[in-house]
Amino acid sequence: MSPETFQGFAAVVAREFGIQLPPSKQALLESRLYRLLKEGGAAEACGTAAGFLRALRQDHTGRYLKLLSEAITTHHTFFLREADHFAYYRDEVLPWIERTVRDGDIRTWCAACSTGQESYTLAMLLEDRFGLRGPMWEKTLLATDLSRDVLAFAQRGVYPSATVDVLPDAWRRGYFHRVDDTHVQVIDAVRRQVLYRPFNLMTPVFPFRRSFHVIFCRNVMIYFDAPTRQQLAAKFADFLVPGGYLFLGHSEVIDRQAAPDFDYVMPSVYRKKLL
Repeated sequence: MSPETFQGFAAVVAREFGIQLPPSKQALLESRLYRLLKEGGAAEACGTAAGFLRALRQDHTGRYLKLLSEAITTHHTFFLREADHFAYYRDEVLPWIERTVRDGDIRTWCAACSTGQESYTLAMLLEDRFGLRGPMWEKTLLATDLSRDVLAFAQRGVYPSATVDVLPDAWRRGYFHRVDDTHVQVIDAVRRQVLYRPFNLMTPVFPFRRSFHVIFCRNVMIYFDAPTRQQLAAKFADFLVPGGYLFLGHSEVIDRQAAPDFDYVMPSVYRKKLL
């Protein structure tokens, strides 16, 4: 891939997805495009990375942009990743929600949910606290990602048995059933509590009608430049209720001068100021 072709892809990725591709990522992009160009379908007809870039620039259907999004996104996660966040959510955030949410409508957004481990962990925590309280508590949470492939994986909720060993025994017994000798699946009752939808965080105007009590958007902003991080933090503030919580990845921070609506709670956890 020539430097000019790489820069062309980097410009498209930054504009459409907010993800920065410095020159050090050229080899990674080349390897992912190579797989894409060899797996058949529309991309293979392009022949080369340069041919794919030309097709991408000329395409008005969004088909090639979708293929590119699947190729460049990284989906590495696991159950109880950054476990202190879930402990804080269980011990502090859910009691706050129970005290303050009068209509029983708990609104949680798991942005960039990847293959579903984070969203199902939140769903199980919600079920633990509110599952026996009856229909007055609406616990369905929204989980979004740029990649439709990982959303399909998450909706199935099937994982290698060894990957759930980190979870409490009660969760493994109560919230999973065995599929075969090496895989388990999240039970239907919990899977129904997660609404998986495709969503691009670079969408200029978020379509949500009501604000959220909690937003998890972890290990995503590290791929964005500073202005994009600031703009996204401001959007999150707009779509959190006063006192609502924003969880980021452990290596991510908010510039509170650029996003003054947030108070720092603990590493990578912020709270929207109360009115």
